[in-house]
This record gives sequence, structure tokens and C-alpha cells, in this order.
Amino acid sequence: MTEISRKMGHENNMDGYEKIEQYNEEKINSLSKHYENIILELGEDVNREGLLKTPERVAKAMQYLTHGYDLDPNRIMKEAMFAEDHNHMVIVKDIELYSMCEHHMLPFFGKAHVAYIPNGHIVGLSKIPRVVDAFARRLQVQERLTDQIKDCIQETLNPKGVAVVIEAKHMCMQMRGIQKQNSVTTTSSFTGAFEKDSTRKEFISLISSKLS
Repeated sequence: MTEISRKMGHENNMDGYEKIEQYNEEKINSLSKHYENIILELGEDVNREGLLKTPERVAKAMQYLTHGYDLDPNRIMKEAMFAEDHNHMVIVKDIELYSMCEHHMLPFFGKAHVAYIPNGHIVGLSKIPRVVDAFARRLQVQERLTDQIKDCIQETLNPKGVAVVIEAKHMCMQMRGIQKQNSVTTTSSFTGAFEKDSTRKEFISLISSKLS
């Protein structure tokens, strides 16, 4: 690593979030052997030039795509909580989201919109996308992912309410099976104040609007 990479890695590690730059070699070797066998079972030649490094590349890709298991979302939140009297809705919308469907191990991706109403504490805004990423980088279903994000924020920050909406496209629907290319799955989960119709409508209106 360069000196800059080391410093960035150290800073990220302080709040429990760290992009993987170095891989667990033992896991990579084990996964690579499995992927080599899978390629063979599919009828390909693992010694062909284009496939020589493929088992290792896929092993590294899968380790990165599931590195959320090594992250503690509650710790991410707790590292940047601040006492504050603000009591109006805080929204972070259009958070890019990439995850892996646990049923077919194919990607689903889209956007998450997250809001909370403070109850004496706020959290650093970057922590909310990091919590989304910590849960998304696992084998998931969209419904559970939505609830996990909501529950983590509610449990650690104890706000007056939390709202989470996720819109995603699923490759298991677009590449195989029903093969519907333009389908989008929307899930939502609410606590506290957002269970009131008026507050929920305000949230939906704000995440749907485009501010110039």
C-alpha cells in the first residue's frame, strides 16, 4: 500500500468501516479451489488462458461483496453520535446499494432512502450510508435488509422514528426465471413517528422530489 492508502485505511477502521484492500489468503485459496471445480463442472477448461486467474479473481470478488459480515453496523453508528436538540426529519436519500440475493447469489442493486427524527442525538451523515453498506454486503433478501437498517438506527440512536425505503433491481428476475427487464422492487419499513400517516407522507414526498 501507499502511504495515502495506509492513512485512509486507518481512518476508516476507526469507525468500524474499512474497504478491503488486502484479502484473507487462506479464504482466497479455499474459495479458488471451489470455483475451479465449478468451472470444470460447467464444462470449461480451467487451463485456458482467459480462465487461468478466474478462480482467484472470483474468490476475491466474493470476499469483497460479502465483507459486511466483518463490519459492526451498531459500532459504526455509535462512533459518531452527538447530542443535539434538532427535532425535525433528517433524510439521506439516493444511497447507492449493491447486494447479493441469497437465493441465487446474483446481484441486486438500487437506492436506499433513510430518515430519522432525532430524540436528543444526531449521527454523522456519512454513517447512514455506511450502515446501509454494512448490511448490504452480505447474502441478503431485500425485505430483511430494509428491516436491518431500520432496526440498527432505532436501537443505537433511539430516535423518535426511523423510515427506510429501498428500490432495487434483481438480476435473478432479469437474467433468469421470469426475465422481466424493467421490474423494480420497493420495500419499506417504519418505526415510531413514521407510522403516522402524515409523517410518512411527508417522507415519501421529500424522497420523491428533486431539489434544484
